[in-house]
Amino acid sequence: MTEDLRWVKTHCARMDHGGCALLVGVKGNEIVQVKGDPDGYLNRGYTCFKGRVSADRLTHPDRLKHPLKRVGTRGEGKWREVSWDEALDETAEQLKRIRKTHGARAVGFGVGMPKGLEHFVLIRLANLFGSPNVIASQDVCHAPREVTGMHTCGFYPVADLHNPTRLVLLWASNPQYTNEEGQIGSLLQAQLEQGARLIVADPRRIPLAERADLWLQFRPGTSQALALGMLHVIVEESLYDEGFVTSHTHGFEAFARHLQAYAPEAVSEITWVPADRIREAARMYAEARPAALQWGNPIEHDIHAFDATRSLVCLMALCGNLEVPGGNVQAHDPEIMRLGAFVRADLIPDKRKDMISAHHGVIPRLMTIPPAYFRRAVLEDDPYPVRGYYGMCTNPLVAWADSQATYKAFQSLDFVAMAELFMTPTASMADIVFPVAHQYEMNDIGHYGIGHGMILARPKLVDPPEECWPDMKIMNELGKRVSPPELWHEGHEAFLEDVLRPCGLTYAEFVERGMLKGPDRFRLHEEKGFRTPTGKVELMLSTAGKLGLKPFPEFAGFPEEEDPACPLLLISAKSPYYLLSSYRWVERLRERSPHPLVEIHPETAVQCGILDGEEVVIETPYGSVLQRARVTDIVHPRVVSAALGWWFPEAGPVEQYDWKKSNFNMLTSMAKLGKEFGTPNLKNLPCRIRKAP
Repeated sequence: MTEDLRWVKTHCARMDHGGCALLVGVKGNEIVQVKGDPDGYLNRGYTCFKGRVSADRLTHPDRLKHPLKRVGTRGEGKWREVSWDEALDETAEQLKRIRKTHGARAVGFGVGMPKGLEHFVLIRLANLFGSPNVIASQDVCHAPREVTGMHTCGFYPVADLHNPTRLVLLWASNPQYTNEEGQIGSLLQAQLEQGARLIVADPRRIPLAERADLWLQFRPGTSQALALGMLHVIVEESLYDEGFVTSHTHGFEAFARHLQAYAPEAVSEITWVPADRIREAARMYAEARPAALQWGNPIEHDIHAFDATRSLVCLMALCGNLEVPGGNVQAHDPEIMRLGAFVRADLIPDKRKDMISAHHGVIPRLMTIPPAYFRRAVLEDDPYPVRGYYGMCTNPLVAWADSQATYKAFQSLDFVAMAELFMTPTASMADIVFPVAHQYEMNDIGHYGIGHGMILARPKLVDPPEECWPDMKIMNELGKRVSPPELWHEGHEAFLEDVLRPCGLTYAEFVERGMLKGPDRFRLHEEKGFRTPTGKVELMLSTAGKLGLKPFPEFAGFPEEEDPACPLLLISAKSPYYLLSSYRWVERLRERSPHPLVEIHPETAVQCGILDGEEVVIETPYGSVLQRARVTDIVHPRVVSAALGWWFPEAGPVEQYDWKKSNFNMLTSMAKLGKEFGTPNLKNLPCRIRKAP
C-alpha cells in the first residue's frame, strides 16, 4: 500500500541564520517537497530557492555514511571505514594524550556559522574537557555587532521589523539574498508596503537600492567615516533626540567635539559619497522616528570593525531609536535554560584569562577564539602550544582568511577530527571523519543563544542513513570518553529537554507550538537605565582607559594602504545559492551558480581587456586566484566583487577538491588584525585583475 503524503511544520536550518518556517511534505522516509509556511513568524510564507531544495542535501550519492580513519598521508584522500566505537575511542585517546602532554588548552574545538543546539554542546564539550579554546567565526560574524552593542548600550540592538517603522536604513545588508539572523526579506517588504522609507548604504547596487529613496554607494572600508559624517550633521543641525540624549547618554558634549572633524565635505573625500547626500541621509534618518537600522555582516570584515559598529550604535542612540518599537531593540528570551548553565561554564572558572585570545588583549565578552590567533598558537606556540582540533559545521581551509596559513596549521597539528555531511577540503585533512545526520534527520532547537529572543522547533522528519549521527550525539558520546561520564546524558536528546525545562514544556509540546518568543519590553531604560557602567548609552566609553579601547569611534585610515600596483578595491558578496563554502555539491544549487563570478564594472573591463564570461586572474599582495568575469555596473569602477567559498567537489580527493584555484581566501592575510576582535581584512583589499593566460 502506498504511503500517504503528510505535511509537517519545521524551520529551515544550516542554509543561513534566517529560520524560515517551512511546510515539508514527507512520504514514507522521503521528503518530496519543501515550501514556506504562511504562518511563519519570520517569513510569512516566503522561502528562498536553497530552502526549497534543502532536502537534496540528504540524498547525494557521495554523502558520508560511515566513520572514516585516514590511512594515507594527511590530505592524500585515502581512508578506511571503521566502527563508531573505533572512531570515538581513537579520537578520545588522541585528545587525552594531547591533554596529558600539553594541557587541555592544547586542543581547540571548532565550529562554523550554523547554530543549532550542537553549537552549545560543543562549548560544553570544550569546557568539560578543560579547554578554554572554542574556535569560531565570530571575529568576522555577529560578535563585533553584538559585543560592541553590549559595551555601548548594554545589549545587542536588533532591528525591529515586526512593529511599524517610518524608515529602514539598510547598512551593508541584503535581506532579499542573505537572511541575517531572523531578518527575512519578507519582513522588510511588508514595512515598505506599509509606507516605510528606505535608505541603502552599500558599495554594490543591490536590487533594493533600485527601490530606495536614497542609495549611498560608499567606498568599501569606510562605514565608520560615513556614519560619523551623518552624526556630524545630526549634531550640527540639532536633529538629535534632545530628551533622550540629555537623560540617557554619557559623554555627549565630548562626542560632539569629536564629530567636528567629520564634516560631510571631509567625509566625502574619504567615502566617495557626495556631501549633499550625506546630509540628506542624516536628515532622513534623524527625522523619521522610529527608524530601524538593519546592519549586515560586511561591516565586520576588516580591522576597523569596532569603529564601524560603534559609530552605528551611536547613530541609533542620538536619534532616540534604541528600545522603541520599530527602532533597534533588545530582544528578551523566553523562560529557557541560560547559556552558562547549559555549557557548564561553572566548571572552567579561569576560562577568560586562559583563552588564547586573552593573551592578545581582545575586547572583553568575546568568548570564542579568532582563527588567526588559533593558527598562531599552532604554528608559533603563541601564547602556548596547540596540537589538536575537533571541528564540526566548518570548513576552515576555505572559510578562514589566509588559506595558506590554515593549510600549514592543519598539516602541523598532531590530531584532527571532523564531523561532516560530505567530504570537504578541510575534512580531507582530518585523521578521523564522523558522518553526521543533518536537518530533517534529527530533533533540534534553532535560534538558541543568538540574541533574537526566540527559539524555533526543528523536529526530525525522516531517518538518517544508519551510521549517520547528529552532532549532539557524537559529542555526547565523545564527552563520556574524555570527561566525567556523569556530566553527560544517557541519550543526546535530553539536551533538548534541558533547554525547555524552565518553561515547563517537553520537546514534543514545544514542537506542537513551533516556536517560543520572549516578551516585548520597550523603553526599559526609562525605569532601569542601560546595562553599562554609567547606566547610559556610552557615546564616550567610560571603560576605555581600563580596557585599552578607544573612547570614541573614529576613522583611522583605510584597512590597507593604497598600492599603485593594485589600483582596485576587492570586496565580496554572499551568494543566494550557497552558505559560504557549503553545498557546491548540491546539483540544483550548482546549476543556478555553476562558476565563481567576479563582478567588474564595464569601464574597468574595457581598460583591462576583459570580456563578460572570460576567466580572469585576481591578484592582491597576498595571492592570486582564477574566477570568471561578470561585467556589470552594480559595482563602482574602482571596485571588484569576487565570489566567496569556492572549491570543486568534482576535482576529487587527490587534488583536495581544487581548494586553491578560486578560493577568495587565497587573496587574504592574517598579518593585520583588529585589536578588539582579532578581525583580519576579509574585504577592502587592494587588487588588480587581468585576463587569464
